[in-house]
Amino acid sequence: MPNTRELFQRLLIIALATFLLTAASFEFYNITWGTGEWLGEFSFKWFVAFVLFECFCVASLEGIILVLWRNERILAHLQWLAHLRAKLGVVRWALSAVVLILPIWILQYTAWGLVIDQYLRLLIWAVAGIVLGFLLTRSVDKALEWLGLLSALILISGAAVFILSLGNVTSYPFSLGWSEGNRWWDYSILFGRGIYIYPEDKPIPVLLDIGRQFIGGIPFLLPNVTIWQARLWVGLVNAVPYFILGLVVFRSNRFNRWQWILVSVWTMIFVVQGPIHPPLLWCAVFVAFAWGKPLWLAVPIIFVTSYFAEVSRYTWLFAPGMWAAMLEFSGASLQDGKLSRLSWARAIWVGAAGVLGGFVAPFFIPTILARFSTNLSSSLGSGVTLSGVSSEASSQALLWYRLFPNATYPEGILLGLLLAVGPLIAVLIYLSSTRRWMLNALQKLAIVLPLLAFLVVGLIVSVKIGGGGDLHNMDMFIIGLLFAAALAWHNGAAQWIVESGASPVWVRLVLLVMVVLPAYYPMKFLRPNQVAEEDMTWVMTLADIPPQGPFPELLPYEPDSDKALEEIKSAIESAAPNGEILFIDQRQLLTFKYIVGVPLVADYDKKVLINQAMSADEAYFKTFYQDLASHRFSLIITNPLHERIQTDEDNFGEENNAWVKWVSTPVLCFYEELDTLKKVRIQLLVPKQDISACAQYLQP
Repeated sequence: MPNTRELFQRLLIIALATFLLTAASFEFYNITWGTGEWLGEFSFKWFVAFVLFECFCVASLEGIILVLWRNERILAHLQWLAHLRAKLGVVRWALSAVVLILPIWILQYTAWGLVIDQYLRLLIWAVAGIVLGFLLTRSVDKALEWLGLLSALILISGAAVFILSLGNVTSYPFSLGWSEGNRWWDYSILFGRGIYIYPEDKPIPVLLDIGRQFIGGIPFLLPNVTIWQARLWVGLVNAVPYFILGLVVFRSNRFNRWQWILVSVWTMIFVVQGPIHPPLLWCAVFVAFAWGKPLWLAVPIIFVTSYFAEVSRYTWLFAPGMWAAMLEFSGASLQDGKLSRLSWARAIWVGAAGVLGGFVAPFFIPTILARFSTNLSSSLGSGVTLSGVSSEASSQALLWYRLFPNATYPEGILLGLLLAVGPLIAVLIYLSSTRRWMLNALQKLAIVLPLLAFLVVGLIVSVKIGGGGDLHNMDMFIIGLLFAAALAWHNGAAQWIVESGASPVWVRLVLLVMVVLPAYYPMKFLRPNQVAEEDMTWVMTLADIPPQGPFPELLPYEPDSDKALEEIKSAIESAAPNGEILFIDQRQLLTFKYIVGVPLVADYDKKVLINQAMSADEAYFKTFYQDLASHRFSLIITNPLHERIQTDEDNFGEENNAWVKWVSTPVLCFYEELDTLKKVRIQLLVPKQDISACAQYLQP
């Protein structure tokens, strides 16, 4: 008879399996019901499919129960499978690759990604995890071991994150999101300024910091780069550096290569929960690289990294130095429970390098660079002052309700952050409390205090209007927590993971959650961004989409895109002799030469407009309204404008209202609709003849 612990574990597994199989059965029923009239609303084909699926669910549950209760016949079959696995050789690894990639590929790149819903996805995930875990298990007698299952789930989660990052790699010419198109214009200026018809002696102002311009702009070093190539670059940047961070921070000759790769994949799925802007992510990579290096190398690396962090975003200025000091101080070996003078010295040196690079250097370097390049020095800023921070903090509203569940972010920042990092924090506390990770009191403070500082800053920035839609403003905290995990890994946690199959049930559950939960949203949102027209009929039937919609958010078919592009070109050709052409939105059409021969109007970019609107900058908009009143622009290309006022129960309601007040309503007062291309979400506006009702916008 099993003891109480084993009985609880078995019953828990059976309960979870029963719930998942039942929920998946209901979802499959909803898919197959309504496909015909052969039996009720079943077609014959889909009735057979439903029956077979139910048989699979029942057999799976029965098999789980028999395995857990050690049925001798089942165990004999499993042992035979284990022996067979050992003989597969290369075929075993080929099967592993298929099991890893195929389910995720189906969801992301076939029309089935629009049909298969939440619990069916979880079931596919679970089955793939068990099968891959079986293939990765090294025992010659056991069909499935704990480490095999854990490894399989890490790899499947990592594959989901990576494939989702490439989901927007398409040659579709129009913007894939609210600001995605104009981001390409931002990225292109640093290395691709020559693309545009614009005076060479005038700087082109962009909203993005120099760090994001540099990383996002690398594709524009290539001549005639395409939008597909540029999106591939960004897709890779949204995944690969996370993996590189894991490779660098968890590197050690003490662990085998398989452990190293797996923990690096886990790093990717954990940190991507931010998501983290690339400049800060690369700062973390260099801080991890400098950890433990000779001071003659570590100090200049931290200095330069801290400077790069500050010019990329001023709130990051102290992060590299604090991370480096934390790693050096809390990662040092203890002598009789105390830190050596060398450990203190290393922590102080790298921390000081961080302060000098992030806080002091920005006041002097732009002045030095101004002798060589005025444009470059102006884009680097001039250092952070207390008055500047105070002015920035007070320029936009703080929406504290976004810390809690809301329409913009259903979980809210606090709950979302707890779900993202809570399991890791629980594991770290467990390792410390059981003395598997040995730290003295000062080392614990060197971890906790920086994390608290990052947490407070992240929460405040997250509630600024324009933020709070995800956890990206918790970036310094999330990376700091990863560094804490690396400290634990190098000081006992790596060996503990290998032996974690003997840990209490709750600990293993937390480990599973730590691996699976970060990949839940990537797995949930895997789906194609475009479906062949001939597939839409059966997709609408299976997904219960009525003919009148609402349809999934799919890209228009290529003929629709080509037609929209021709209409825009025609409107530009007609309007160009009468004035300038303003691209508030869709500036990537100029960047990638879908539209040529049109001089760039650098002013009034969509992102700048919303930023100024959220700051209620009257002086900025006074100039904008004067340009509108004078009909400076003979044609404006923008996203469809509306004048609907929203509440905090709407997604980004306050941001919408600022846009309506400062942008939409005034623009629609001075300009009127020429055409709205609904399928590609573009509106063409031309000057309105009667603007007598717009006097309020021209008052001094």
